[in-house]
Amino acid sequence: MTDEPRGGAAPSLQAVPAAPLPSVRPSVALLTDRYELTMLQAALADGTAHRHCVFEVFTRRLPAGRRYGVLAGTGRILEALAHFRFGDAELAYLERAGVVDDRTLDFLRGYRFTGSIQGYAEGEIFFPGSPVLQVEGTFAEAVLLETLILSILNYDSAIASAASRMTSAAVDRPVLEMGSRRAHEQAAVAAARAAVVGGFTGTSNLEAGMRYGLDTIGTAAHAFTLLHDDERSAFDSQIASLGSGTTLLVDTYDVRRGVENAIAAGGTSLGAVRLDSGDLGVLAVEVRRQLDDLGATGTKIVVTSDLDEHAIAGLAAMPVDVYGVGTSLVTGSGAPTCGMVYKLVARADPSGVLQPVAKASAHKTSQGGRKGAARRYGPDGRAVEEVLVTGPDDLVVAWSPEDGGSLHGEQTDEPADGERPDLRSLLVPLVVDGAVDSRWVGAYGVQNAARHHLQARAELPRGGRRLSAGDPAIPTVDLVLR
Repeated sequence: MTDEPRGGAAPSLQAVPAAPLPSVRPSVALLTDRYELTMLQAALADGTAHRHCVFEVFTRRLPAGRRYGVLAGTGRILEALAHFRFGDAELAYLERAGVVDDRTLDFLRGYRFTGSIQGYAEGEIFFPGSPVLQVEGTFAEAVLLETLILSILNYDSAIASAASRMTSAAVDRPVLEMGSRRAHEQAAVAAARAAVVGGFTGTSNLEAGMRYGLDTIGTAAHAFTLLHDDERSAFDSQIASLGSGTTLLVDTYDVRRGVENAIAAGGTSLGAVRLDSGDLGVLAVEVRRQLDDLGATGTKIVVTSDLDEHAIAGLAAMPVDVYGVGTSLVTGSGAPTCGMVYKLVARADPSGVLQPVAKASAHKTSQGGRKGAARRYGPDGRAVEEVLVTGPDDLVVAWSPEDGGSLHGEQTDEPADGERPDLRSLLVPLVVDGAVDSRWVGAYGVQNAARHHLQARAELPRGGRRLSAGDPAIPTVDLVLR
């Protein structure tokens, strides 16, 4: 039972201290799991921390119903490397929490990644087993990056994979990202970037627009219409402010009346109307007919409201010009992660020679040794196989598509002129001795990734982009070097 105020007086309000704002910490070094540091501590103690190692990122399987994946987030990893630093605040926390010992703290104080990274170009298609990223360096340098790399690649690739399915279903019609309010505020930025890698043409997220040079979109919500005394005055206000090229939201009240008000306010040169509820296919047909009858033949129709790739495909025959996608996009449209793992595949023995290592746990096996990767094409220029190159490390490092390879997985003799298999190497250098290749970062990196994705997706075999469940679009085979 609470105490009642004496005399019926209202209880006094007490000042409550405001919660402290989260500190702006440029370091990303603690965006990791504790066991990365405890492994480092033990390895420093037993002398294995400086063994030369190769780690690979891959997924054992695609999400149910998916025929291909899209690699995204590579540029964000490269941008993060410069901020993977243990400063005074991070070291003080680790010491105070007793996470690691003094020797490990001293190592972390001077940590810089000086190794090398190669992988699939951002925007590339991948399949089960594809070595989408290879991190090479000492165990101490490479193991610390595991959690950060996986958290970026798993999320961004899930979003880009969903985005690719949506833009494929949309064919030539633009798809816009507007899912920020359905995601963590920082995940929203990453999702907007990954969506563009997967073919989206713009985003509502201004931070993503500023950070990565993305086109931003957005005009008004239902609240703006409800703010005004009537729909027409809301539309007049928006036109006065943003011009007749704007998009008017016409379903706050009655759609047919909304379209009439929209054309009355913006004229027949109105840019677009947006539908955000109801049976979008039926409404699109009715609104197109109404717009044409009013003389607004150039006014486009934008549809939003819980769209995903299946809904977009279902609207293919309807007079829709632009799609806007939110929730399904930022949650991976049912597949919020790609299941990527970061596994040690080779490490130097006591004599310094790289030896393959592999996990043998049931249902979680991995293939030891560094791998090369290429894609094989048929006479029609479409992909027919994902080729994983395995064998002694020196041979894998030296291999190139010009060396050829048989369809059945063993190195062949030099093919005769005109018979050389059509192979494209998939691994590109990303970091060399600690230096980041700038082609893959910033705004240019996103544009480069988006272009690369459209080219790679166009190479898939016919049927490889179907939305229905099925096997991966192409099989993966081993090319064993001897």
